[in-house]
Amino acid sequence: MKANILYVEDDESLGFVTRDNLLLEGYQVHWYKDGAEALAAFGEHPVDLFVLDVMLPEMDGYTLAGKIREKDTQVPILFVTAKSLKEDRLHGLRIGADDYITKPFSIEELILKIEIFLKRRAIVEPQAPQIFDLGKFQFDHKNLELNAAGQSRVLTQKEADLLKYFLENKNQLVRRSAILKSIWGKDDYFLGRSLDVFISRLRKYLKSEEEIKIENVHGIGFRFVHEE
Repeated sequence: MKANILYVEDDESLGFVTRDNLLLEGYQVHWYKDGAEALAAFGEHPVDLFVLDVMLPEMDGYTLAGKIREKDTQVPILFVTAKSLKEDRLHGLRIGADDYITKPFSIEELILKIEIFLKRRAIVEPQAPQIFDLGKFQFDHKNLELNAAGQSRVLTQKEADLLKYFLENKNQLVRRSAILKSIWGKDDYFLGRSLDVFISRLRKYLKSEEEIKIENVHGIGFRFVHEE
């Protein structure tokens, strides 16, 4: 088996077709038809990736994704949605989803997205912890921790990856497209809006350190300024 996928879809016809195609590709698929059932099963078996419909009985996909993120900040979440409004897509990204695919979709597109996220997650981390000093802060990328004055904040994987990217390119102008391709895998309008949300969060977390600024370079990108 390639990997374990937890799949939540209440449409039986679509669910059968999608599950069977993923099984043919070698994935192990745990299929649930409502959000509450899926949440109750979370933890009973390993999960390498979630594929969630948005409109679900008992508990919608957004609520389910939020509860998953409370327990696991790293496992990829892919939304399958019939909603086409940008506000709906942005909401999913803000609460922790990694990407979305819009109904109707091709099985080939779904499998490609799944493979991209699983390959990205399989990249081996260096054995030594990656720890960065940021004035009063100490950032531990491997353990997703931002520490200051004995207090620790646990970051999401995307927050940690974005902060690490800025630190590796500090005091340099980095283009929005380069950030999106590096962190999200593609340059996309909706992911760009999600990037703005994550940058706002990092600014809030680091606001007490006056030597650190994330400058917006209008129409181009950002500059992470750290005056050491």
